[in-house]
Amino acid sequence: MPWWELVLRVVVIYAFLLVLLRLSGKRQVGQLAPFDLVLLLVLSNSVQNAMNGGDNSVLAGLISAGALVLLNYLVGLATYKSKRLEALIEGRPDVLIHNGKLFTDVMEREKLTHHELNAALRAAGCACIEEVHFAILENNGVITVQPGRARTAEGSAGKSES
Repeated sequence: MPWWELVLRVVVIYAFLLVLLRLSGKRQVGQLAPFDLVLLLVLSNSVQNAMNGGDNSVLAGLISAGALVLLNYLVGLATYKSKRLEALIEGRPDVLIHNGKLFTDVMEREKLTHHELNAALRAAGCACIEEVHFAILENNGVITVQPGRARTAEGSAGKSES
């Protein structure tokens, strides 16, 4: 098989997997459960022959690996230079809670459970949604929580009275 066909196969499979993983949502990429890890391992094995076209030679492996690394570098560079492309490939952060108001439509769209959200709130020291100024689901699947101002003021007021 010619080298250019190996590179073309890598580009096609890379683009397909990028779109597939992007459509699976932020939470899936950022928080790998055991079944997600198994899926990624099996997925990589399932596309191997599509990339190398049955050519299991060392040279074909080197060309495929080199093309993957180069393609990944180029996508990273392109998303760095273009904010529109970055939004398309990496997505944008989503607001889950703002001033104690929960956006359930965002949670449903991102397939985020209340258990996962509550775990993030507890990690930030918030007992309930009403104590949260904002909670954001970042591009990498991490939930960033900022406690509300009222909670912070209560904490400092309680300390000054003691």
